[in-house]
Amino acid sequence: QVQLVESGGGSVQSGGSLRLSCAASGYIYSNYCMGWFRQAPGKEREGVAAIDSDGSTSYADSVKGRFTISQDNVKNTVALQMNSLKPEDTATYYCAARIPPGRFAGPLSEYTYNYWGQGTQVSVSS
Repeated sequence: QVQLVESGGGSVQSGGSLRLSCAASGYIYSNYCMGWFRQAPGKEREGVAAIDSDGSTSYADSVKGRFTISQDNVKNTVALQMNSLKPEDTATYYCAARIPPGRFAGPLSEYTYNYWGQGTQVSVSS
């Protein structure tokens, strides 16, 4: 069993920065994928960024150049550094993990992931 706990959400003004962190507990072995998703009120959940066990990263077009995903394999944490935040980045952000076996529908597809955190709120004011 894997548990994911997010932290680091908050409120910032447009142009500001936040760093989200996801602490993973349980057995996470090789060939995993970790992702960050977000869901704004009235909208579908969307993939924001992902990183796999080889360190390969993927980003949604809307956050490329502004967000950076990274991982610390010793501490079992995944971080999302968010710079140049915009009001449209306001959402609840979720950490997710894909532990094989299971369907792989792409690094930014929610159907790829089988473990989810509870979410942390990010609010960006104009």
